[in-house]
Amino acid sequence: MQPVELYTSPLCGFCHAAKRLLDQKGVSYAEVDVLAQPHRRQEMMKRAGGRHTVPQIFIGPKHVGGYDDLAALERAGRLDAMLAG
Repeated sequence: MQPVELYTSPLCGFCHAAKRLLDQKGVSYAEVDVLAQPHRRQEMMKRAGGRHTVPQIFIGPKHVGGYDDLAALERAGRLDAMLAG
């Protein structure tokens, strides 16, 4: 299983949706709250090619994008393979 990392904010509905999708699939993930750790936002933006909104989701070394991108992978049946590596 590839490691999953999410940059989130507790005020973000899309962040909650992404975590809910991963939880339903039984996927563990590391979460970085950029509201509680504002210094990590620059790290997120660098890793995400300048994107500054949350969530920003990474599976292994690959930047997936936000919740819409994650949900699209799931609908296309490609998320499980990506998670498996």
